[in-house]
Amino acid sequence: MARRLLLVRLEAAKMRRLHTIPVVVVAVVAVVALSCMNLFRPEAPVVGADPDAWPWASLLLNAAMMNALVHPVLVAVIASRQTDIENTGAGWTLNSTTGVGPGALCRAKTALLVAVLALAVAAETAATIGLARARGYTVPLEWGQWTQYAVLLWLVDGVFVGAHVWLAAKWDNQLICVGVGLLGAFTAMYMFLAPSAIARMVPWGYYAVITNTRLVGRQAGGVHYGSVDLPWVVGFLLLALAALAWATHRMDRVER
Repeated sequence: MARRLLLVRLEAAKMRRLHTIPVVVVAVVAVVALSCMNLFRPEAPVVGADPDAWPWASLLLNAAMMNALVHPVLVAVIASRQTDIENTGAGWTLNSTTGVGPGALCRAKTALLVAVLALAVAAETAATIGLARARGYTVPLEWGQWTQYAVLLWLVDGVFVGAHVWLAAKWDNQLICVGVGLLGAFTAMYMFLAPSAIARMVPWGYYAVITNTRLVGRQAGGVHYGSVDLPWVVGFLLLALAALAWATHRMDRVER
């Protein structure tokens, strides 16, 4: 345990040098700005005071779509930056001489990035809600719905950042890692329009699957809350974690 904590601390030192936090802050600001564009319309205070308009559900759907567009790219970029330093600086070899295999190093990087993403999701959610309140949203907030979405978003981000750390470690060319993230962003956005049966079959489709709001009409109040297919989400997360555990432990057994 002490050794793992030391690895995470060393990764935190690398993160400061790589300026990862400013990158995350830019992404959070972008998501909040894109999610809250409708709040600056003249009718926003009126909508925010009308319970029949479901203002918080509409805002959450906007946020979910922007998260699906930005977060796949964000996790790819921060995973690539955190891992590529080992490729360019012979870090894999240096760590191996101290008994730290590539897989263990990838797990430490993933653990730290997952913690950073937790702060990012929390800050993004709080900023979105705060801005809506400032713009006159007086309807009571459905805390349970927003909390559920935020937690599931963080978990999905977590497995994707682990996958991108593995990709960045496996291939020195970081265009592969970032390119997969860009492809994932467009796929995730498209999955909001696809049938749920298809979205569940695509990894990035889970950005849509975890969204607990549904478009039920074009009129005011056309966005309502809906249920999330939790068994599928839990199954995806467990399968992804098992695959990452197997892949990173295999890295420790295979000579790099």
